[in-house]
Amino acid sequence: MSGFKHETDDSTPLMPVLYIPHGGGPLPVLGDQNHRALTAFLQTLGAHLPRPKALLMISAHWEEPVATVSSAAAPAMIYDYSGFPPESYQFQYPAPGNAELANKMIELLSAQGIAASLNPSRGFDHGTFVPLMLIHPAADIPVVQLSLLKSLDPAAHIALGWALAPLREDGVLIIGSGLSFHNMQAFFSGEPEVRGRSEKFDDWLTQLLTAADGSAAARQASLEQWQLAPEARYCHPREEHLLPLHVCFGAASAASPQAARNFTGTLFNTCISGFIWR
Repeated sequence: MSGFKHETDDSTPLMPVLYIPHGGGPLPVLGDQNHRALTAFLQTLGAHLPRPKALLMISAHWEEPVATVSSAAAPAMIYDYSGFPPESYQFQYPAPGNAELANKMIELLSAQGIAASLNPSRGFDHGTFVPLMLIHPAADIPVVQLSLLKSLDPAAHIALGWALAPLREDGVLIIGSGLSFHNMQAFFSGEPEVRGRSEKFDDWLTQLLTAADGSAAARQASLEQWQLAPEARYCHPREEHLLPLHVCFGAASAASPQAARNFTGTLFNTCISGFIWR
């Protein structure tokens, strides 16, 4: 193993794992009225968490054929949205990368037989920098990103998280950044049934993750078959915004099988939620 390791003792906390909604493009940091509740949640989130040694972000906006880890020392900005005010293309989040952590992640993934590679040029996409501008605005904590897999295989994403679970003991805060509802057409349709349909999936997801009597194995089986959930494909015509949750579940489930819902709100007439595993 590489040298990325906390000087641990009995008081070293096991870092939580988070799945957060990152909202629409840069709107959470632009004062958008529809994002007020989400923005307030993200702004106060950091104060309720132990200070991490590093942040591992799994963004819905990065997919690769194999698990890919960012290793740039000073990641650039990726403004992967369009049609927003000029100031949203001037945002900066100058947090450093951490090559040592990136290399350890490659080792952990490879040890589980998972193909993985480094990307020394990958910058921060909006799934990373927008929420972090609110959670840790000082940008003084190193950030490393992990891609999703283009296969969109739910079991493979759970396996990614399971392989990286030891990082929780090293002071790394693992954050999956997506949206628990992501149907762009429905967001802006104005159809009255959208809210109810989104709530059916959100209720299923919340019950699955937070039920006190659920086993990790049963939860995993349901997450692997998430398409069978009520309104699943309506809420996620394509599942890239859900799969960061699968990585989080894999990272958390051994030590923290039961999640808590730490955010629920309405975004463009749909129900969205966030979860934490402690």
